[in-house]
Amino acid sequence: MNSRNILLFLAICFPLQACVGPQAPPENLLSLTEAQMKIRNFQTRTFDAKDNNEVLRAVTSALLDLGFIIERANAPMGLITAGKFAGEGFSGFVEVTVIVRSMGGKQTEVRANALFNTKPIEDPKVYQNFFTTVERSLFVAHTQSSGEKN
Repeated sequence: MNSRNILLFLAICFPLQACVGPQAPPENLLSLTEAQMKIRNFQTRTFDAKDNNEVLRAVTSALLDLGFIIERANAPMGLITAGKFAGEGFSGFVEVTVIVRSMGGKQTEVRANALFNTKPIEDPKVYQNFFTTVERSLFVAHTQSSGEKN
């Protein structure tokens, strides 16, 4: 084929491509799948704490203890974003977004979403380790505040 035939071919194909109408998005585009619900289950933990700010401080402390750098913190929205470079033989970046919200005044829900090199971390142990660290931070904060009252 010479260049004239190629140009003629392209001149015909491009206008035909433009005639294809947009496809409607699938109906279940924003629906949760069973796998997503399972992941969400171990990304979320409820704590017996009335004060959102106390839990936000505990989450911030836990992230710092785990070597993260706090990128953004918005207390009114209950949102913390942190990141760190992965170590121990891994090359990449870990980013964590944590949402803290009150659950009826007596409990506070914490949901963490972690990404490794922009891919979701789906290992439950990662989230268990994070929540264990948050529990310890809450315990320390509660113990310190109880000691200050005495």
